[in-house]
Amino acid sequence: MISSYWAGVTALPDNGEPQFALLADKAYASIRDRLIMLEIRPLSAIDDGALARSLGVGRTPVREALKRLELDRLVVSYPRRGTFATGIDISDLAYISEIRVQLEPLAARRAAESAGPAVLAGLAELADAIDGIDVRSLDRDALMRWDLHVHRAIYRAAGNPHLEDTLVRYDNLATRIFCLFLSRMTRFDQHVGEHSGLLRTISERRADEAEKLARDHVVGFEQAIRGVI
Repeated sequence: MISSYWAGVTALPDNGEPQFALLADKAYASIRDRLIMLEIRPLSAIDDGALARSLGVGRTPVREALKRLELDRLVVSYPRRGTFATGIDISDLAYISEIRVQLEPLAARRAAESAGPAVLAGLAELADAIDGIDVRSLDRDALMRWDLHVHRAIYRAAGNPHLEDTLVRYDNLATRIFCLFLSRMTRFDQHVGEHSGLLRTISERRADEAEKLARDHVVGFEQAIRGVI
């Protein structure tokens, strides 16, 4: 997917602006994932030069990406000190859940009611894929990427880009907390397994049930985290 995404860069206009935008987007997505998955540890200093070298881009796209990530509350910059990954404060879990418990059910309902047949078929296929894997055999990174993929598929299916952007931002923050405590959780497979039922209710346009399952999923996540801290 990445290679095909970047294949079009050579065909961009000579003014360089579209190419720069793609480089900044690439830097943003890559650094964001490293922060979410805790590959960049909370509170650690961000070396923009090292990031630029690892991504094969210049420092300017990386610095633009870091500005966006500060708005996402994933990094914080201090004058004359530099940029750091934000810490994970467990007290934020309640605030994040308070927002998600309202918006995740809304996204699930919207997707069930308004997504087109092709989108719904894609969600059903995703449910089949989840049912076909042994969740407990997945390592942490694979597990988290499944979780992120499912949530983002539902957000996109809801068809409201503003809702999608908001939910992605708060799901990113919730995922950092999930990653931090995953090693202590004994039933993390159940959390991911719940995705299959949620995807199926959406794909079958059972909006009321989808809304309830989405709400229960968020509440269950918060309870599971609190059970191990």
